[in-house]
Amino acid sequence: MNIKILSRNGNLYSTARLVEAAKKRKHNVEVIDPLKCDLIIEKKKPSVYYKGRYLSETDAIIPRIGASITYYGTAVVRQFEMMGCFTTTESQALVRSRDKLRSLQILSRARLGLPKTVFTNYSRDVEEIIDHVGGAPLIIKLLEGTQGLGVVLAETKNAAESVIEAFNGLQARVIVQEFIKEAKGADIRAFIIDGQVVGAMKRQGKEGEFRSNLHRGGTAEVITLSDEEENAAIKAAKAMGLGVAGVDMLQSARGPLILEVNSSPGLEGIEKATGKDIAKSVIRYIERGI
Repeated sequence: MNIKILSRNGNLYSTARLVEAAKKRKHNVEVIDPLKCDLIIEKKKPSVYYKGRYLSETDAIIPRIGASITYYGTAVVRQFEMMGCFTTTESQALVRSRDKLRSLQILSRARLGLPKTVFTNYSRDVEEIIDHVGGAPLIIKLLEGTQGLGVVLAETKNAAESVIEAFNGLQARVIVQEFIKEAKGADIRAFIIDGQVVGAMKRQGKEGEFRSNLHRGGTAEVITLSDEEENAAIKAAKAMGLGVAGVDMLQSARGPLILEVNSSPGLEGIEKATGKDIAKSVIRYIERGI
C-alpha cells in the first residue's frame, strides 16, 4: 500500500515510529507536510498537489495534525477522503475533537462520566459559575489550550473570581470545571484503535503540579484498566467517531470521568510506558480498513 503520513516534522517520535512500522510491514510510506499541499477541486476529480506532483496513488493517510494547523490540515484530510483514501482519523471527527466544548457536549449526550463543567458568554455573575461546579478549588481551562497550557487551578474562591474575571476581560473563552481531589494530580491515558484499548498508562504530575501532562514533567507507568474504565474509553472514542484516539480520564469516587478525547495522540509516552508496539497496531488498522 501507499501510505502518506500528514506531519510537519518527520523527525518527531510518533511520525518516525509510524514510518518504521509501515516499512516493516512492506508498505510504501512518505511523510507529507499538509501545509505544503495544494488542493485541486474540480468536477469528479479532486486531487492533492505536493512539491510538483499529484498524490493520486495514495491508498491511506495517517493525519498527525497539530492544533495550530487544524483548519488547513482538516481541509487536506477531507480532500484525501474525497479521493477515496482510507484515513485513520476522519476529517469531521478531527474537527469535533479540537472543539473542547463540543466534545464535552457529545460525551455528555453519550452519558459518559465527566467533571461538572460550566461555559458562559463572559457572564458577570462569576460567583454563580463557581457555585455551579461546587466551589473552589476548581479548574479553569482555555478552550484553545493544549498539552496542559492554559489550564489554571484556582485554590480559593477569590483566586477563581480573579482568574475568571481576567479571562473575561480579555474575551478569552474558558470552561470552568470541578476539581477532582481524589485523582491526586494523576490521570489515565487509554489508547484506542478500532474500538479496542491497545495500551493504557497512568500519568502522575510532578510534586506540586496538578497537571499530569508528560510535556510538563509528569511521569507515566503502565496500568491495567478496570472494566468500567475500559468501557468508558471505548465508548468515548466511539461517540467522537475516532478510529484512533487517546482518551484521558480521571479516577474518581463516582467512577471514571472523561477529561478529553485526543484525535492525534502521541506514541512516545504510551509505547515507553507499556512496552507495546502501538505504531504497528495503527498500520494493522489501515490494513484491515482497506
